[in-house]
Amino acid sequence: MNSLFRKGIYLTITAVVLYSLSCQAASISLPKPLLTGTVSVEEALAKRRSIRTYSSDPLKIEEAGQLLWAAQGISGAGGKRTAPSAGAQYPLELYLVAGAVSGVKPGIYRYLPENHSLEPVAAGDLRAQLAANAGMQGFIKDAPAMVIFCANYGKAGRYAERGRAFVDFEVGHAAENLALEAVALGLGSVMIGAYDVTALGKSLNIPASLTAVYVVPVGHSR
Repeated sequence: MNSLFRKGIYLTITAVVLYSLSCQAASISLPKPLLTGTVSVEEALAKRRSIRTYSSDPLKIEEAGQLLWAAQGISGAGGKRTAPSAGAQYPLELYLVAGAVSGVKPGIYRYLPENHSLEPVAAGDLRAQLAANAGMQGFIKDAPAMVIFCANYGKAGRYAERGRAFVDFEVGHAAENLALEAVALGLGSVMIGAYDVTALGKSLNIPASLTAVYVVPVGHSR
């Protein structure tokens, strides 16, 4: 019995290690974000518009990475990010829904700011399904990608009744960063707040601690 028990433990540990290694191998490292560009902040502000028509041109992996970094990337010592966060709690989680992104298979990915990479969550082109969660706003499925902003409101519990507002502020900060970065890259985006929150969360397979707050399709305008 002892031998069988030890063998069972060994096989279990081996399976966990192999699974962990396979997950690490499946993650996608994003190209290093650019810290300078040719479009000024003022120009990006002047040109930003809500874009609801997208061409069939795919996004480049460099563009997807730059957008995610602009919204929630690491930009300073101690893990400081590109968007301000009350108490540096960083309660946001970003998910990339890739439909047509070069170098990235269609699917849902969680953005990992710490190492600027994508963690696979679900495979397949789920843009049409997510469009259905948003009241069949058909243009959503035409965008080559979308970024979903999810919030962990529990991380702001230290601020009592103001905590939820602080998290919502942060979503706005991060989403505007993404919208301005999109302009700088010659892309268009639009903010979507009307959707079935429960259905969207299930489609994304997000943890119960997270709430989907914002859907941002992005791509080349048509």
